[in-house]
Amino acid sequence: MLKWTIGDVTVTRVVEMEFIVDYAVSGKFIAEASPSALADIGWLKPHFIDEQHHLRMSIHALLVKTPTMTLVVDTCFGNDKPHELLQNAALSTEFLAALDSAGAPRETVDRVICTHLHVDHVGWNTMLIDGQWHPTFPNARYLFGADEYAHWCGVNEGDRPQIMAESLQPVFDAGLVDLVALDHRVCPEIRLMPTTGHTPGHVSVVIESRGETAIITGDMMHHPCQIARPDWSTSFDSDRAASAVTRNAFLSDVADRPVLLIGTHFVAPTAGYVERDAATFKLAV
Repeated sequence: MLKWTIGDVTVTRVVEMEFIVDYAVSGKFIAEASPSALADIGWLKPHFIDEQHHLRMSIHALLVKTPTMTLVVDTCFGNDKPHELLQNAALSTEFLAALDSAGAPRETVDRVICTHLHVDHVGWNTMLIDGQWHPTFPNARYLFGADEYAHWCGVNEGDRPQIMAESLQPVFDAGLVDLVALDHRVCPEIRLMPTTGHTPGHVSVVIESRGETAIITGDMMHHPCQIARPDWSTSFDSDRAASAVTRNAFLSDVADRPVLLIGTHFVAPTAGYVERDAATFKLAV
C-alpha cells in the first residue's frame, strides 16, 4: 500500500480496483484524450498511460490518520452493488480486509468523508448483512456536503434512486450523517475546500500539519492528463466549463509550491507535486 506522511498525519491508499480505459471508452469519458493527444504528454509514461496510450485508472479510498482521528475519504463502489459502470456486475472484493491491514478495522473509523455523492465514492458507506444494507462504519460520522446532498435529492432518474437506497439512506436512518458546508473544518489538521464543477457541491480535502500540506483531489480531476490539459473535462462533470475553471485556478495556486497532490483516481504513484511546464502544468512524482 502507498503511504504518505504530512506532519503528524498519515494517508494510506486502499485500492478496490484498477483498470485500463481504451479510447473506445475513454473517448466518451474525456473526449480529447485520444492516444495521439496523450502521447504528446511525455511525462504520463510510464505510470499513467500504457504502451498504447490508454488511460490507467484506479478506484481507491484514502485512509487518513491524525493524532486524534481515523478518517476514510471516499468509499469506492462497494460489494454487492451491480452498476452500469461495472457492466451490471456486483463486486466481491477484499476491500475491508485491505482496510484492516492498513490499520483501520471498520469499527475504528471516526469519520467518513465523501468528496461528492457519485456511485464510486459512496459504495462502502454500507454493506449487505442478512439481505439488508447497514452502515459499514457503525461508529463513524458520515460527512456529506449539504449543497451536494440537496442537489441529488432533486434527481430521480438513472442510477440515483439505487444509490440513495443502498448507499445513503441507511446511514441517514442510523443517525450517522452530518450535512456540512463546503469549507467545513473536520479537525485541526483536516478541512474541506470547495472544488465545484464536477458536481454542484464537490469538495477536496486539505491536510495541514506541522507546516506541511497535502490535498486529496476527489474528482476535481480524474486523471493526471488533466494537469497537463486542465481544459479537458469529463462527460461525468455536471458543469464541464466550471470544472475546467476550478482545475485551472487550483493548479495555478498550487504550482511550484510544496503541496502534495493525492489523486483519488490516479494509479501508483498516485501523488506528487504540481510544477509549471511551459504554458501548462505537470505532476512531479
